[in-house]
Amino acid sequence: MLKFPKSAALSVLALTAFANPAFADGDIDAGEKVFKKCRACHAVGEGAKHKVGPELNDIFGRAAGGAEGYKYSKAMIAAGEEGLVWDADSLTEYLTNPKAMIKGTKMAFGGLKKDEDIDNILAYLKSFSTEQAAASEAASESAEGAEPAENATAAPAADKPATETALVVETSQGAFGLGRKAMPDEIAAWDIDIRPDGTGLPDGKGTVAEGEPIYAEACAVCHGDFGEGAGRWPVLAGGQDSLLKERPVKTIGSYWPYLSTVFDYVRRAMPFGNARSLSDDDVYALTAYLMYLNDVVEDEEFELSKENFTQMRLPNEANFIADDRLNEPHYAKGEEPCMSDCKPGPVQITARAQVIDVTPESEGEESSGGSID
Repeated sequence: MLKFPKSAALSVLALTAFANPAFADGDIDAGEKVFKKCRACHAVGEGAKHKVGPELNDIFGRAAGGAEGYKYSKAMIAAGEEGLVWDADSLTEYLTNPKAMIKGTKMAFGGLKKDEDIDNILAYLKSFSTEQAAASEAASESAEGAEPAENATAAPAADKPATETALVVETSQGAFGLGRKAMPDEIAAWDIDIRPDGTGLPDGKGTVAEGEPIYAEACAVCHGDFGEGAGRWPVLAGGQDSLLKERPVKTIGSYWPYLSTVFDYVRRAMPFGNARSLSDDDVYALTAYLMYLNDVVEDEEFELSKENFTQMRLPNEANFIADDRLNEPHYAKGEEPCMSDCKPGPVQITARAQVIDVTPESEGEESSGGSID
């Protein structure tokens, strides 16, 4: 069973509209928070580049499918050729229900349900348009011109040269003398793996209830509101008793053996496109919520922490066995393993990747790959 916990804009004068982080139709700061749902696939701001989806600088006034260098779906390109240009009205319709507006879009996101969220995210995106930036700069310069004389004539403080600390490194002792030995802090940055016995776990804690809003904000856009997977993104919950079926559903609750794998992967690689942005407490809370979605825990107030982490068990743990290949004859005797002509007779295909749930089914060119309009 899949489940989840229970869980005005201000009007401003035109003269101060750009000095205040609120536009008539929405609030920029609130829009930045809503945009976290989009950040996994889209980038905006200085240095923004295409990710899974196109970068969104200057989206206002851009023709649909018009971001240079991004591979759009045929449906999005056709919409642009037919005259669709992004403005407040068209973006509102698209963000409400992408697939309903442009059938065939690769946008997996189901849409924003609150009008306030749409107004706010439009205000946020509008702040990254060239037209708005120019108006903002003009308003800022006008405000600076009204500063008191003593402020206007104050001499800037002289820049002080930064004191540089010499970096002491140890040269490589390798045969070619290339590079240098890694510094302790560099090693620590990579040495973040978590073992099933709890080795490597950081201090921290988080509850199911605390994890739910984190999931909704950073994960649901790809994995669905209940872990069911959006579009072709991975399913995280459900699938119990499906492993022996022709098409097993491999999730945290049906297949994964250890909770440490969940914690390690989320901490290391998620959210998609913004990895390592979660605090350790966030990862504990998010892991607790994923346990809740998979019925591993049932109390919304359950708290996962470093202290009780190793007491948690996933349902399929017993079906994984220890890697005992070193006990196999050719390893135990020190013999080299066979690498050619090891099996008599012709090679036979016993199963196809699609059947054993490795390769997703293809629904045509439009759904291939991992992109999103």
